[in-house]
Amino acid sequence: MALRTVIFWFRNDLRLADNLALREACAQADRLLLVFVHDSGEDQPTPWGFVRRGPHRRAFQATALAALDEALHARGSRLLQCAGAPAEVMVELARRIGADTVVCEDIPAPEEQAAVDALRAAGLRVETVWQSSLLDPATLPFEPSRLPPVFTAFRQVVEAAGCAPADPLPAPVVLPPLPPGFEEIVGDSATPGEHRPAPSGLSGLSAAQAAQASFPYWTPAFEGGEPAAQAHLQGYFAGDLAHRYKATRNGLIGADFSSKLSPWLAQGALSPRSILAALRAFEAQHGASDGSYWLWFELLWRDYFRFLHLQHGRRLYRASGIAEHAVPPAHDAAAFARWCRGETGQPLVDAGMRELAATGYLSNRLRQVVASYQVHDLGCDWRAGAAWFEAQLVDYDVCSNQGNWLYIAGRGTDPRGGRRFNPDKQAQEHDPDGVYRRLWGCETGA
Repeated sequence: MALRTVIFWFRNDLRLADNLALREACAQADRLLLVFVHDSGEDQPTPWGFVRRGPHRRAFQATALAALDEALHARGSRLLQCAGAPAEVMVELARRIGADTVVCEDIPAPEEQAAVDALRAAGLRVETVWQSSLLDPATLPFEPSRLPPVFTAFRQVVEAAGCAPADPLPAPVVLPPLPPGFEEIVGDSATPGEHRPAPSGLSGLSAAQAAQASFPYWTPAFEGGEPAAQAHLQGYFAGDLAHRYKATRNGLIGADFSSKLSPWLAQGALSPRSILAALRAFEAQHGASDGSYWLWFELLWRDYFRFLHLQHGRRLYRASGIAEHAVPPAHDAAAFARWCRGETGQPLVDAGMRELAATGYLSNRLRQVVASYQVHDLGCDWRAGAAWFEAQLVDYDVCSNQGNWLYIAGRGTDPRGGRRFNPDKQAQEHDPDGVYRRLWGCETGA
């Protein structure tokens, strides 16, 4: 009987623990080729004049891929990294190793769905496995097509039904062997992630900015990948930070005001089920609180944006979003360029945009403030702002990014029809002494 060769395509799931898709591939394969494709489309300019993946995202992802390759190597396998259009890369690899099946995680965003469709159109069998949300859509008390139209109603229904995920699964101890000719494929296509490249784009940071950065991914404790993610998860729940989360989550400076789990969640170095398991273990030992509940609350928001994609799909990417009668967005290109550079003249907004450009991270509070300012004060197209966040954020997540920008712009699920934040009021509440604004070189007017 012929041995079966399967390709496993790592996407936004750069981990071995609690990776349902990887387990499915292992169950099917006698030989397994593990691949990550650097999509060449992310290096192309957007309609707004910049590439989709900037240096911070690249550097953070590179360390995750290096860590993944090391973990695979310890299990007798390797990670093959290739560059190009995913469908073209996979078809050529399948031809060379005699594979007819690709297994990967299911991502509900349109471009990610189109990539899978292209593989199938090329004649490959593709099995997608849903695993990116905390709750399995199949276990919800409603069909995804009947998702409640606002988050609060969704949360209330889920909590009333007692919805809970299954326990996370351990990492596989052994993996199927690589197909014959792997070394030749590596030589022709790419090289496994042997080295951890130095981060780029940090030369402009002052010592004070680097020391007080919210997510210093250029340091070992905050690098990408599953080992750093697991260490941070354990460290976060080792003290009382979870109990203080709700009170401190709107902070602006430093690594402890929020959980800082989102970058590893975004690249899939951590699964949401692993985070919830750690949270429940913490609550069992130290008791539940408003702070610990709010971490569950935020994981549900993340799920909601994923289920929203199952419900609406491409409609979420229209200029009008899911608001049927929305006025087409205006756009001021010059104002948008000033916003990107942190040169609008509004100190809190400019400080936030400078931090984002310098470090690839921005607090949730300031994401809302700068997004509101871009849409409602500068009169710019919300899609340009969403694209800039995609290029810059080390924790860029397609579903959450799109959902949040639609929410701010009033073209998504916000029952108020959009959120407008007064930056002066926000500064008074969250940076009353001007420390954050001065850190990023913005005058406070005090």
